[in-house]
Amino acid sequence: MKGIILAGGMGTRLRPLTLITNKHLLPVYNKPMILYPIETLRQSGISEIMLVCGREHAGDFINFLGSGKEYGVKLAYAVQDKNNGGIADALAYAEDFSDGDSVAVILGDNIFEDSFRGSVKSFKAGARVFLKKVKDPQRYGVPVFDKKDKKIIKIEEKPENPKSHYALTGFYLVDNDIFSFIKKLKPSKRGELEMTDALNHYVEMGKTSFSIVNGQWYDTGTIDSLLESALQIKKKISEKN
Repeated sequence: MKGIILAGGMGTRLRPLTLITNKHLLPVYNKPMILYPIETLRQSGISEIMLVCGREHAGDFINFLGSGKEYGVKLAYAVQDKNNGGIADALAYAEDFSDGDSVAVILGDNIFEDSFRGSVKSFKAGARVFLKKVKDPQRYGVPVFDKKDKKIIKIEEKPENPKSHYALTGFYLVDNDIFSFIKKLKPSKRGELEMTDALNHYVEMGKTSFSIVNGQWYDTGTIDSLLESALQIKKKISEKN
């Protein structure tokens, strides 16, 4: 399985930091943010990775990461034409790279303690999402469960009244049907192609499974979460030493 890191977007919630550079190149304690998703994929047994980014900072990513050899992976790059096209739009740029196979998709501003090696190895078809219980689910995509079978029957994007306390983290395993689903999407109220809408195609077909993320998960898309994740990572490194 190949991996795809989505590292586009405007990073508006991190301004003025992102007026200087792409948010995925900002430091999270002792290393740039982008190295964390690369490491997550590598630890999950994935070495062929495509990084999708906006045109403004594509050169910065290439200058920093190069071929990926230094980090134990083989990197390819794709440039997203519109930084505000949405996550699903960014993923569409990796269709040729996927070569008709399933892919592991990770958002470039998500940091995980967990390895997903077992899930990657056992994945067959459909979609597998990874959930984390959070105190503010209204900030995320939220699964709605069938109370009888505990199956996901819908995924709601940033609902005002969440029907569960779980959030979809920014890691997904999807088969190659994802690209045909994306082509059917229409822009949301935000004017973006939403990953939630693409995943709901799998939900409607009964082809969505899920796992719970046990370790820490950091979504570093805001100033506060960027600081919190850096402090927590520093604390864990200090405890190990």
